[in-house]
Amino acid sequence: MPAEHLDVLIIGAGLSGVGAAYHLMKHCPGKRFAILEGRTALGGTWDLFRYPGIRSDSDMFTLGYNFKPWTNPLAIADGPSIRRYIAETAEENGIQEKIRFQHKVLKADWCSERATWTLQVQRGEDAEPIQLSCQHLLMCTGYYRYEAGYTPEFKGREQFQGDFIHPQQWPEHFDYNGKNVVVIGSGATAVTLVPAMADKAKHVTMLQRSPTYVVSLPQGDPISAFLRRFLPETWVYRLARTRNVAMQLGFYKLSKTLPNLVRKVLLSLTKRQLGAGYDMRHFTPRYQPWDERVCAVPDGDLFKVLREGKASVVTAAIDGFTAKGIRLKSGEELPADVIVSATGLELQLFGGMQVAVDGVPFDAAKSMGYRGIMLRDLPNVAVVLGYTNASWTLKADLSSEYFCRLINHMDASGMRQCTPRDALRKVKQAPFLDLASGYIQRAADKIPSQGDRAPWKLYQNYLLDLLLLRYGRVVDGYLEFSSPQVGSAPATAEAI
Repeated sequence: MPAEHLDVLIIGAGLSGVGAAYHLMKHCPGKRFAILEGRTALGGTWDLFRYPGIRSDSDMFTLGYNFKPWTNPLAIADGPSIRRYIAETAEENGIQEKIRFQHKVLKADWCSERATWTLQVQRGEDAEPIQLSCQHLLMCTGYYRYEAGYTPEFKGREQFQGDFIHPQQWPEHFDYNGKNVVVIGSGATAVTLVPAMADKAKHVTMLQRSPTYVVSLPQGDPISAFLRRFLPETWVYRLARTRNVAMQLGFYKLSKTLPNLVRKVLLSLTKRQLGAGYDMRHFTPRYQPWDERVCAVPDGDLFKVLREGKASVVTAAIDGFTAKGIRLKSGEELPADVIVSATGLELQLFGGMQVAVDGVPFDAAKSMGYRGIMLRDLPNVAVVLGYTNASWTLKADLSSEYFCRLINHMDASGMRQCTPRDALRKVKQAPFLDLASGYIQRAADKIPSQGDRAPWKLYQNYLLDLLLLRYGRVVDGYLEFSSPQVGSAPATAEAI
C-alpha cells in the first residue's frame, strides 16, 4: 500500500506548530496537511514542563501569536494559562482535528527524483512504523530534547538519601512541604523555582556556579488594563505588542552598544530590590549583559523571598553530594532533603529524527542557516525557531509566513523543489547563536552555523526580519528552484 501523501507535514504541536498550521490555512488554503505530535497532548514546552511556578520568561503580548490577542491581565503568564491559550487557538481555527497525536517521526528521507519527503513514523504502540510522504516539511520541534534535560555528573550522587529532580521530569503531586530544598542553577528555571517553592519549603537555597543578570518586570500591564476601558481588545494587543517589541529591541541594542552603562543600571536596580547590606557578588555576573540571556522575575518575586529570609543564594563550586546534602569545594555542606538540578537543556534539532537527502545522512552541524529558517542543501524544509533576545513567537510567526510565501511562489512558477545553496562557499561561518550560555556551548558540534552576510546571517532583529521575511523578495539568487520530472507523483489522500 503506498504511503499516504500530504502537501505539508508539520512536526510538533506546540506553540510554533499550532501557529504554523494557522498561517498555512490562511496563506495556502488549498494545501492538504497534518500535524504530527509524538506526545499525547498539544502545547509542547508548555505541556511538558510542570514544575512549580512554570511561567513565561517574556511578556505575552510578544510571546502570543500575531493573529490572536492575549486577553489575560497577566503580561507574564503561568504555564497552564499559556497551554490554554494554545489549545484555544487550535480549537477556534479548526487545527485540533489536524493533529495526529502519538505520531513520533523516526526518519525523514528526501528523494530528489520525486521531490518528495518520505517519513517513517512510530504510531502509538504499533510494532511497525508507518510511512507518510509530503512535499514540504515544517519542523516545529523546538531545539531541545524532550526525553531528558541536561544533568552534569555529580560525584557521590548515589549517596544522597533525599529526592533528586530535574525540572523537565517533575513528579506529579510532589510534596516538598517543610523540606530544605537546594536548586542548582541560576538561569530562568532556577529563578522561577526558588520563589515558587519558598512558601511551602522550610528553606530554599539557589546554588550557582556564577551569577546571572536578573531584572524585575511587572507581572501585569497597567497601561493595557487602562486602554481596555476604551479600545477594542485587538487594538490594545497591537499597541502593547508594538511597545514591547520596541523596548526589547532597544534594550538589546543598548546592551551591545553601551554594555558598561547597561551593566551599571542593571546592578543598581538589583541592589535596590535586595536592600542595603546584601552581598551583591551573588548578582554580579562576570560577563556583559546579553552575552547570556537576562532573566526576568515578575514583580521582583525572587528578591522578595530573599529579603524575607525564605530563600538564599550561594555562589560556589560543588565538590560532590553527601547523604544529607551537597558538599562545596570550600568544605561547607549545604543540607538538603530535595535537590533540584535546574542545570539546563540538551539541544537537539529535528526532534531527534534522522534526516537524509537522497540516501545520504544530513549533518546539520556542517550546514548553515538561511534567513534563520532553512538550512543550506536541505530541500523543502523550514526549521521554525524563535529569537534568543526577544520572544520566541515573534520569529516563529514570521518564519511560518515566509515559508507559506515560498510555497506559493513555487506553485506559481511550477517548481517542486527549493534548496538554499552557497555554491561558491565564500560566506564566512560563525556560531549560529551568539550567546555564551552553557547549553549552547555544549551543543556547538550539533547545530548549524550562520554566515557573515545576508541571507545567511542571523540578525536577531524583529523589525529587520519583518521587512525581509514578510515583504522582501523570495528569489534572491541563493535559492535553487527545480521541478524534477523523473518518476511519478505519489498517491494522495486527504488529511484528517
